Amino acid sequence: MKKPNRCSMVGMLLVLTLTTQPVLASMNLALDKGCLSCHGSPPRGKTPTFTQLAERYAPLKGQESQIKEKIKHLREHHLFGGVPAHERLSADEAGRFVRWLVDGGH
Repeated sequence: MKKPNRCSMVGMLLVLTLTTQPVLASMNLALDKGCLSCHGSPPRGKTPTFTQLAERYAPLKGQESQIKEKIKHLREHHLFGGVPAHERLSADEAGRFVRWLVDGGH
């Protein structure tokens, strides 16, 4: 078996870095916003984990109008009885979370 050369190894690292960036950005945002205090493992009370949310949101893939509705609803006061952490999300942050979950949350 041929040993990979330096160029192919750099290429593999670049691909790995580019494909994991959105995941890292979303997880860093979740850490920064304190999302894991409720949606972590174990979750707080009956709160779904990110894995469970990703399973729920997966069927939305490719359905842009429904994705936009989820993004809008995530930030609304009446949703889930009013979750201050959700309400503090910017539209951009909510969009990144919902799209991350639609794409599998990983």
